[in-house]
Amino acid sequence: MLTQHTENLTFMNSIIRMKQMGSDRVTLKIPRPLYNKIKAVIEESGFSSVNEFVVYVLRDLVSASKDKKELSAEEIEAIRQRLKSLGYF
Repeated sequence: MLTQHTENLTFMNSIIRMKQMGSDRVTLKIPRPLYNKIKAVIEESGFSSVNEFVVYVLRDLVSASKDKKELSAEEIEAIRQRLKSLGYF
């Protein structure tokens, strides 16, 4: 349980430490174990890289909630479960 908590904190700290690289890209640091899990997930999925997959997932999450001003408790829980199944939590 402590390891999971540490990974969650590391992930959140990684988001906070985004570093700008030029005007249209940033570097987002994620824990190596999460990177390896994502890499395994996408091996035969059609995605050419972990970066491509992560951008796709994030765009999907953002666009799904873009039309709504506020998410319901059920929607928030669904997002949490999806992120958990992808190894983010």
